[in-house]
Amino acid sequence: MKKVFLALVAFLSVSMISRAEDPNPISTVVPSLTIAPDARAGGMGDVGAATNPDVNSQYWNPAKYVFMESEAGASLSYTPWLRRLVSDIDLAYLAGYYRFSDQQAVSASLRYFSLGDIDLMDELGMPAGSAHPLEMAIDVAYSQMLSENFSAAVALRFIYSDLNNGMNQSGGTEMYPGYSVAADVAGYYRLPISFSTGNGNFSAGLNISNLGSKMSYDQNTTSSFIPTNMRLGVGVDYPIDEYQSVTLTADANKLLVPTPNDTTDFNKVSMLSGLFMSFNDAPGGMKEELQEVMWSIGAEYAYNKQFFVRAGYFNESKYKGNRKYFTAGAGFKLNVFQLDAGYVISTSQSNPLDQTLRFSLSFDLFGLKNLVK
Repeated sequence: MKKVFLALVAFLSVSMISRAEDPNPISTVVPSLTIAPDARAGGMGDVGAATNPDVNSQYWNPAKYVFMESEAGASLSYTPWLRRLVSDIDLAYLAGYYRFSDQQAVSASLRYFSLGDIDLMDELGMPAGSAHPLEMAIDVAYSQMLSENFSAAVALRFIYSDLNNGMNQSGGTEMYPGYSVAADVAGYYRLPISFSTGNGNFSAGLNISNLGSKMSYDQNTTSSFIPTNMRLGVGVDYPIDEYQSVTLTADANKLLVPTPNDTTDFNKVSMLSGLFMSFNDAPGGMKEELQEVMWSIGAEYAYNKQFFVRAGYFNESKYKGNRKYFTAGAGFKLNVFQLDAGYVISTSQSNPLDQTLRFSLSFDLFGLKNLVK
């Protein structure tokens, strides 16, 4: 019975972003790494590769940090996850950066994903302890301005996944914690544009994330791919007048993980080989490859850089997960802190992401330092 409960937990973790409608889903371990952690992006359709820089750029594109106006900042985000199904799955995310020169910045983040508590029973149906599965990641990044309009960044990440947490207290299993080390490579381009109403920007961004070792839960007897992903985005920041502006942006992203088939033993496929395979291995050919590309669009209205209203849409092929939802959000900035909220409105009544709510609280640490002087 314990193994049944564990299998259910593992299924939830691995299948969270892939629904059974897909006859050939791309599965990865640690899918929590793909969950948008902050409320700003969560209110704009989960876009972020080319949006204006903010303190949570670590997840979307750390190369944006060198374009930040403030020298330092930090943010705490919280997401109660899959609330339509369970009440105790949560994602907490802490991010921060320090721009120590006009051309360089360092940043870091900590992600903690709790899969709640699971009460266990033995073969006789008697209580046999509990398990507390979790996944977490910690990373650091360095970003560098390479020209007046272009920057690049590299991030290093340690990933930990324990789907067996606490289970050993009630007899033990053959599942062990999984570990992985990964890296991100990112670039960001921003070009000032003069409109008749004022000065705006065109931006483009690329982030290839989670380039890392495969993960094993059975001491390397078998191994699975982590969610290596390529995200590409473009955006335009348009000034309406002296006080108002609108930002329009779009992202496309694809998992750089092989599509499952009946002929390949993926235990023998390395991360690098799997990355190159992912562009041309779908059994349905180029049509299926294009179905594996997810896209999202988002808009943000800002008044005096203090009040924000956001909206967006996220789309995934019905054959590759079928996540389709609108998002809405708002934010308020006052002196050295900013509070944001984002909300998911699913277009499918059966979508467990429906009514997902995110909160983020951000601080301008450099401004806070000046206030207390």
